[in-house]
Amino acid sequence: MLNLPLFDKQKEIRADFSRTADVVLYQGDANDFVKTIPDDSVRLIVTSPPYNLGKEYEDRVSIKTYLETQSELIKQLYRVLAPNGSLCWQVGNFVDRGEVYPLDILYYDLFKHNDFFLRNRIIWHFGHGLHASKRFSGRYETIWWFTKSDDYVFNLDAVRVPSKYPGKRHFKGPNIGKPSGNPNGKNPSDVWQVVLKDWEAELWDIPNVKANHPEKTIHPCQYPVELVERCVLALTREEDWVFDPYAGVGTSMLAALMHNRRAMGSEKESEYVAFARERIHALWNGTLTTRPVGKPVFVPTGKERVAQIPEEWKTDKPKMRLEKKRKYK
Repeated sequence: MLNLPLFDKQKEIRADFSRTADVVLYQGDANDFVKTIPDDSVRLIVTSPPYNLGKEYEDRVSIKTYLETQSELIKQLYRVLAPNGSLCWQVGNFVDRGEVYPLDILYYDLFKHNDFFLRNRIIWHFGHGLHASKRFSGRYETIWWFTKSDDYVFNLDAVRVPSKYPGKRHFKGPNIGKPSGNPNGKNPSDVWQVVLKDWEAELWDIPNVKANHPEKTIHPCQYPVELVERCVLALTREEDWVFDPYAGVGTSMLAALMHNRRAMGSEKESEYVAFARERIHALWNGTLTTRPVGKPVFVPTGKERVAQIPEEWKTDKPKMRLEKKRKYK
């Protein structure tokens, strides 16, 4: 237990679930931990499950077995989710011998079988990642937002974006001549993109966590805090429980705590649990470094050395390029 200068009370990271806790971080299997959580107690479940890609922290198993294992957990997640709660499930693709299997699509029937309602399929776009040679390089993953019922928490004002045409007015009807938009901004469409500090649509253009990212730790598939912050702000209220069954290095828990929510997570790897604890303490001490929400994605000016075409390439005869102007009849 630490007496931290930035908080007016002592903070404790509990190792097991407690109704009175602010933070719970369980080391062990998610299926074991979730059984200790009471029914209807969690407002938001947000996670990125192991992708079955053969990473160092997961076993490579068949897709069928993988999905069957996830189905058991999803059933328990439905039980602990509050009637007006939400679940955000962030996944990429399973790739086997060059063939891509879209995990989000394969997951859909599992969630519908457990009576979840799909509200949005969010596309998270990032500009950098592994390069492919026999297919296009993957630059997006998906977040499926499910709810337990038709009555769910959705804080629209927390995620509104500036209107493109705030001066637009009604041109007919009883409100003719009056502003047609909302003074607080517009409702994001179903493609979200971060441009000039905006949240725009449902394609989220957020840098993934690579070597030079301020949040980078030892986790090979770490996602940014900003990605979860949006879910927390839109789908929960202060003091609500936010739960990540695959907590990793604590990213989802940090996003919850940063906005005065209660956080809990489970993680099998002891090394990741240690990092998660360190990051939470850093947040409480005011020393945690994160990428600010809405910060514009860096765009090279062209003057940087790495953004310039190598001299040896300039002498080669280029192959036909798509950007070459063509004439069409």
